[in-house]
Amino acid sequence: MNKPAMTNGVVEWLNGLPSDGAYQEFLKCCGASWWCERMVEARSFESPATLVDCADRLFDAMPDDAWLEAFASHPKIGDLESLRMKLAGNRQWSSGEQAGVQQSDEETLVGLAEGNQQYEKRFGYIFIICATGLSAARMLSELVSRLENDDAVELKIAAAEQRKITHLRLAKLAAK
Repeated sequence: MNKPAMTNGVVEWLNGLPSDGAYQEFLKCCGASWWCERMVEARSFESPATLVDCADRLFDAMPDDAWLEAFASHPKIGDLESLRMKLAGNRQWSSGEQAGVQQSDEETLVGLAEGNQQYEKRFGYIFIICATGLSAARMLSELVSRLENDDAVELKIAAAEQRKITHLRLAKLAAK
């Protein structure tokens, strides 16, 4: 997986924030309080690479309930009402990440809505996919395919997708 492009200035900015400010910035990237708390504790990062390496080490140690918390922070793919209601910190990013849904036909949108319901009923959490650059049809195809997975396999796939999303969002952080 490609590591996010980030500047030393962003790392210095994150290192210099008060703990609650850094927590809020990390929360924009991943909705798991477990991960955010440990990222705050892990500061000071020497470079963008050490920040991303730390994020990955924490992901490798993250308990299942923290993954579920992270998943719950996302809007459902294709659900515009959900996009409007989720965490203000990542709403703008989620909307842009799901841009492929906005150009889809009605049949695909209905398929995504129905598939999301089946997925949530089957696994107990919303369908997570790193949607950046994917068409709605591709997301629907992935959703249908992943409905066949067993619980343990699907949790690992969803966690890998969450990791990709977090990497992209870490790269979107900008010093203020």
